[in-house]
Amino acid sequence: MTIAFLGGGNMATALIGGLLAKGFAVRDIAVVEPQAEARRRLQARYAVRVSAAPDAALRAAATLVLAVKPQDLRRALAPLAPVAGEQLVISIAAGARLTDIARWLGGHRKLVRSMPNMPALIGCGISALHALPDVDAAERRRAEAVLGAVGAIVWVDEERLLDPVTALSGSGPAYVFWFIEQLAASGAALGLPREVAARLALDTVLGAARLASQSDETPAALRARVTSRGGTTEAALKMFDEEQLAQRLHRALQAASRRGAELGEQLGKD
Repeated sequence: MTIAFLGGGNMATALIGGLLAKGFAVRDIAVVEPQAEARRRLQARYAVRVSAAPDAALRAAATLVLAVKPQDLRRALAPLAPVAGEQLVISIAAGARLTDIARWLGGHRKLVRSMPNMPALIGCGISALHALPDVDAAERRRAEAVLGAVGAIVWVDEERLLDPVTALSGSGPAYVFWFIEQLAASGAALGLPREVAARLALDTVLGAARLASQSDETPAALRARVTSRGGTTEAALKMFDEEQLAQRLHRALQAASRRGAELGEQLGKD
């Protein structure tokens, strides 16, 4: 399988590294990246073929990954519309809808849209994918191989569900980083040295996530195991309930999902 990347930013770099780590051949990867510094970085790190503009390697690739910024996507696709042919096109451009990508590619329909997330940078991401009906089973497996190089894969049957996916897992790492910040800040406010509070916060979140991922019990069951009647955990959780933190989190994700839909509408406007 030959793959071309349109764009050589962080996520494309992560995908290339993941593919190579899984045994993919360097000679089968090409990258189109207009910025000279990014081209030098990719060439030095992975020795893949890089070019400043679409070339024969991009046109000949069986799979094309769209990894440019969403606001630049329409302009970047303009020269590709006449040559897309039978390529499987995978978009990781947040918010860009398949109907618009198909239109910008002159009606091309072998399209998969994916929402990866930031932990893909260390091979621990999760990506949600949606494919148009024109994408066959073999092409779906090809898309899984590309995104699966940096983490787990889930499919959604409706493209509209990628907006809540973006709110949950796409933006989710930022919520976790914020929570680590707040745990550490609260520990420091209680008198712990800042570096101790920061270490405790980070390793607590990391350890709890690992335990949840390896346990047969649900997060709710694990939470109950930590919570003793009349104890410290119960006191904190009671305060969470009184402050309606769960409801506030739900509203926050609703806001993020709505914003994702709005951005998709804006990107698709003529």
